[in-house]
Amino acid sequence: MANTAQLSIDGTTYELPVIEGTEGERAIDIRKLRAETGLVTIDSGYGNTGSCESAITFLNGEKGILHHRGYAIEDLTSHSTFLEVAYLLIYGDLPDEEQSNAFIDDVTRHTLIHENLRQVFLGFPLNAHPMAILSSMVCSLSAFYQDQGNATDSAEMDITIRRLLAKIPTIAAFAYKKSIGQPFVYPDNSLSYSANVLNTLFGVPCEQYEVDPELALALDQLLILHADHEQNCSTSTVRLVGSSRANLFAAVSAAIAALWGPLHGGANQAVLEMLNEIHESGGGAEKYIRMAKDKSSSFRLMGFGHRVYKNFDPRAKIIKKTCDRVLEKLGVDDPLLEIARKLEETALHDDYFVERKLYPNVDFYSGILYRALGIPTEMFTVMFAIGRLPGWIAQWREMINAPDARIGRPRQIYTGETARPFVPLHHRPKSQ
Repeated sequence: MANTAQLSIDGTTYELPVIEGTEGERAIDIRKLRAETGLVTIDSGYGNTGSCESAITFLNGEKGILHHRGYAIEDLTSHSTFLEVAYLLIYGDLPDEEQSNAFIDDVTRHTLIHENLRQVFLGFPLNAHPMAILSSMVCSLSAFYQDQGNATDSAEMDITIRRLLAKIPTIAAFAYKKSIGQPFVYPDNSLSYSANVLNTLFGVPCEQYEVDPELALALDQLLILHADHEQNCSTSTVRLVGSSRANLFAAVSAAIAALWGPLHGGANQAVLEMLNEIHESGGGAEKYIRMAKDKSSSFRLMGFGHRVYKNFDPRAKIIKKTCDRVLEKLGVDDPLLEIARKLEETALHDDYFVERKLYPNVDFYSGILYRALGIPTEMFTVMFAIGRLPGWIAQWREMINAPDARIGRPRQIYTGETARPFVPLHHRPKSQ
């Protein structure tokens, strides 16, 4: 098999190396292209550009495969916990018992946030979006832990990693409590990570909140399913911001802002908004299914298909089972969930959707499950951020430690005006 590609430009042929990953993915290495040819490539959205080499996550969209550090997502959601998967992503291997206990203990004991941060919370308006608060507060952590910004000191980075994993759920819950006018609920160190998320979200100081173990398990699986997904928009943001040697708090804050977009982390919120639109119209799911098939209609069916997966999203298969189990347990009577089930049934059996491989994706089911758990729509993307945090950290850490790490600096093709003479203000013609 040839290990080079040839590029012919203006009568000159250049040899470009072809590299291959451990799972057989091949790429043309253009790192010396501009130096050798004076040319750059252009790839809007970077859909055909490998920005890095990574040993963290492998996905094959055609075959519906998702692996973290070599472990299938199906095995991790069945046998592991979110914090164990976080350790795996960040450090490369599943922890032994001693490492696991120490890691869980460290994260648990860092869940409190500085009391002065509560004063910062008070400055936000009641209707502030939780993602705006989350991004701001995570960046603010840089001011409270200024001694932990050295990216080359592994001990300092380990503390920062644990602080982030521990404090983001607390910040998220505080943001939610502020929006509904309830007092903050402090973390409970006797609870697991996911149980603590539910406790700080739904608990109140005046009575004991009993966390349902099955609901905590469902949330834990949701967080695992979102833990990392290769070089998506927010992950690439972490790497780009981090490449300047900005501290981890700042890089993650930027990633949260990227995740906020409706084309990325806001997709599951868009699903619920679509379901609500269908419900309020009174037209029923059938009407909107017909609209989705109609090329002249502007209606778009949210939560179906995926940019990367050209087969069934493996995460969707897993969360569908969890979703069905939780809905049955809770006996939820929700018209939006009934509409969702009708859409799901149609997409799985209708030739139009099957032929185009427009299967329900993870965002479709996660929105339904979050709603069933009682999590409000505006908090969906926040929950996504909590889940994606280990991946962001792992990708940042890998980038920082890479021997060929350099600051991100994409090129461009300039399409503006060519050189023009400067005209003094009093000589410029009036605008028409």
